[in-house]
Amino acid sequence: MGKFEARIPTDRVYSDNHLWLQADGKPNCYRVGFTAYSVRLLQDVYFLEWSIDAHSAVHKKQEIGEIESSKAVSTLYAPADGTILDFNERLLDDPSAINTDGYDKGFLFRMQTDVMFLTPDEYVSHLAAGWDKTEKLIKGQYN
Repeated sequence: MGKFEARIPTDRVYSDNHLWLQADGKPNCYRVGFTAYSVRLLQDVYFLEWSIDAHSAVHKKQEIGEIESSKAVSTLYAPADGTILDFNERLLDDPSAINTDGYDKGFLFRMQTDVMFLTPDEYVSHLAAGWDKTEKLIKGQYN
């Protein structure tokens, strides 16, 4: 799909809203961050703000914050029902790690949830199924 190769690490699971979730040592606890696909669409991220507090219960697709990039201001949504445990505070001062180290130091928050997510292979299939729409969006042709 497309000209640019995207890393999709196999040591984590994925949400349908293009976030990765990596087990964080405690049962049902995950570090959560943007996939390479998300970062590619957002382009250069330079501002991040949360609209909820740590330890907040959330529902899937609930608004939890906002991110600003060179391309747009975008709302951030919870990937699943659960509890946001805490945020990666380093990103509030300097969100550049989202762009440069998105699968490690650029993680967004930690979350507790018992929801089942997409495997890496299922996530690739999810990307492929929406590729036509994505291609138009990247080219600026989507209305």
